[in-house]
Amino acid sequence: MTSPRAELVADTALALLAAAGMRGLTHRAVDKAAGLPAGSTSNLARTRAALLELALRRLTELERRRFSGSAAPLRADLRGAGRDLLADALAGLVDAQLREHRASVLARYELALEATRRPELRAIYDELGRGFRDVAADLMRQAGSPDPGRHGPRLVAFVEGLLFDAVAGAGPEPDAAGLRAAVAEYLDGVLPRHTPHHAPQQNTQQNTQQGARPPAAPPAGLAGRQNG
Repeated sequence: MTSPRAELVADTALALLAAAGMRGLTHRAVDKAAGLPAGSTSNLARTRAALLELALRRLTELERRRFSGSAAPLRADLRGAGRDLLADALAGLVDAQLREHRASVLARYELALEATRRPELRAIYDELGRGFRDVAADLMRQAGSPDPGRHGPRLVAFVEGLLFDAVAGAGPEPDAAGLRAAVAEYLDGVLPRHTPHHAPQQNTQQNTQQGARPPAAPPAGLAGRQNG
């Protein structure tokens, strides 16, 4: 945002979208709700399209800050035990969106639907949305994804699905534990398993040198069942 006044207008527009939908968003309504003199909103955004763009850019700024803030404490290597940190962070992000920032989620759905009817808004929506996918791709790369460019956008789609189902879908709203379990299951299903490196057994080498036979390997079928 370029000024505190612009932030106020954009934040008020987002609040109106969440409370009253697209029909409730007008320049006059923003002036009244923000306690600004008549015409103040029009001075910042002359048209409805400009007002929608202002609101969308402000919303993206806020959500990107939350997303980046949730990802910042994570370690560089999120494989193995570090994957738990990623699951905790993502589940915490979704939980905060549902409990603390629900109005922002509702406003974004209103803007997303409007973008399907306004090509100029669609272009902005897609451009700004790529930033979230870039962050998600980096997280998946750190978590050991063999294809972060594909898994990053899928992670965003999964998180969006959780949010939509809880806010506007028919399913029950999950609690924090349910969100944590869902995210962990998703990551376990998408990312490769982390196999710790085991040092070679020295006793086998010593027994071989002394003439004793090394322990026989189990049959292939049994080994497959044990490892599966």
